[in-house]
Amino acid sequence: MNGCELNELPDESERLRPHVVSLRRAALQAEELQEVRSFSDRFLLKFLRARDFDTGQALKLLLNYLRWRRTSPEISSCLSPSSVLGLLNASYHTVLPQRDHTGSRVLIYRISRWNPKDWSAFQVFRISLMTSEIISMETETQRRGLKAIFDLKGWSLGHAWHINPSLAKKISSVLLDSFPLKVRGIHLVNEPMFFRPVFAMICPFLPDKIKQRVHMHGTEFHNTLRDFFPEQILPPEYGGQGPGIEEACQDWTHHLLQSENLLNQIAEHPTGDVLTVPDHSIISEEAEDKQPSEV
Repeated sequence: MNGCELNELPDESERLRPHVVSLRRAALQAEELQEVRSFSDRFLLKFLRARDFDTGQALKLLLNYLRWRRTSPEISSCLSPSSVLGLLNASYHTVLPQRDHTGSRVLIYRISRWNPKDWSAFQVFRISLMTSEIISMETETQRRGLKAIFDLKGWSLGHAWHINPSLAKKISSVLLDSFPLKVRGIHLVNEPMFFRPVFAMICPFLPDKIKQRVHMHGTEFHNTLRDFFPEQILPPEYGGQGPGIEEACQDWTHHLLQSENLLNQIAEHPTGDVLTVPDHSIISEEAEDKQPSEV
């Protein structure tokens, strides 16, 4: 079976077992991972699916992920939603209740809700890492990846001041080769002209494949976003018919807070067995059964 066919199999499939065993053996033999004594099946499957069961590429991604966490303690050592509760309560971020027509998770970030006087870029990025860790445990997200909408309304020099070349490289590393999630699209709306220097700082670190998935919509995004996402999943504020953005943000904040123990376990021991994703997942079985038809 090829990688795409393997990706469609359930986690418990015996056909996946040889690939998990092979990746575990390679990881335990890696010199820089000698202090890591165990890797759970669930942890390894994330990396295998992210690289379509190419064991060599999955190992490279796993090494990059652990290296990134080790060299970025200011972001990864604390994954407590309570530590950034004020920013979450400001409705800065959400994951939409329904997936898009391809099965991808859809994330929205609203820059206007980030006050750079109160929150550093490291804290803001920590929210992205929390969400990424949670959704990367979902088998369907491992298969279909994610798409992100960044609403840059309110972007100011105060925000730009926080994004230095070092942080830009850390951000691009996660997008590129340091996290077990497939990034299927990045959509910028309301982007001002003076955001472009920041994007230009990040762009050199991105491969052509990711650059081709970046779409700038400007202020006319209400119409153009519908070329990429079904109307029924987008909030009305973004030209859709789904739940309002404030409600969606509150629901995802609640979900993160209920996942606090899980996130703390991941921060302490990312390679081992942790609690399963809570049953109160924001996507109900009913919502999963009623996926929007392809546009």
